[in-house]
Amino acid sequence: MNNYPPRVLTIAGSAAGGSAGIQADLKTFQELDVYGMSVVTAIVGRHPETDKNVHPQTIEAIEAQFVTALKQVGADGLKTGMLFSKEVIEAVAALVKDAAIENIVVDPVMVGKLDSKLLKDDAIDALKSSLIPLATVITPNIPEASILLDDRPLNSVADLKQAAVDLHALGAPYVLVKGGRLTGPAIDVLYDGNTLITFEAPRIDTVNTSGAGCTYSAAITAFLAKGKSVTEAVGLAKSFVTTAIEHGFSYTEMVGPTYHAAARKYGEAHQIKIEKF
Repeated sequence: MNNYPPRVLTIAGSAAGGSAGIQADLKTFQELDVYGMSVVTAIVGRHPETDKNVHPQTIEAIEAQFVTALKQVGADGLKTGMLFSKEVIEAVAALVKDAAIENIVVDPVMVGKLDSKLLKDDAIDALKSSLIPLATVITPNIPEASILLDDRPLNSVADLKQAAVDLHALGAPYVLVKGGRLTGPAIDVLYDGNTLITFEAPRIDTVNTSGAGCTYSAAITAFLAKGKSVTEAVGLAKSFVTTAIEHGFSYTEMVGPTYHAAARKYGEAHQIKIEKF
């Protein structure tokens, strides 16, 4: 496509604080030199009077954004994040299936950084049956992998490996189970149906990790759109997000964001230890 940057679309929630969701995805896309577009599925921001936190968009609005992005630009890669409801998941799955996009990353967002619920209970089956089989790679964290496996406890890297193998049966060619909530080094496990691969980075001692999962999956999508293999994309994305986490910060006493510009600003790239089993 000439010398233009690859085109990447995110379908996710809008996070008012700018640390996660659409905002984190677009910042990641910009840093990694891909052209970012967005479909907002819900607006996340707590109303001071009603205490309502998630404000869903209509199916019509979601479809309109998707069709506009594909018609005006097209897409070399796509990721999904917070979809929130069964109806949205089914609508997005239908759109994605018809679009025939090559690189699809499904981040099955169910639980937020502070264990806030971001997916309705009746949506889990729709996620398993409608969307995950369309993915190139899925990227659950430990709570999400546990939910997808009927609340199985995941307490070790060995558990993550078995979880990745079992989640592969849902239909995605690649499964990445992220071990950010374990102790010790930050180890994630990738499974392609034949080989287990671990990606190890140093654990950063910080609470300012809001949006880390979104950033990680967005970076994977960006690298896939740039022609990298899934294994290469995961390794590069883990390096990127680890650097962003290392330089995370907060403007208030609340949990702050990862710093998306860290790799560019500080010229750093964490070395990731990769092992195959």
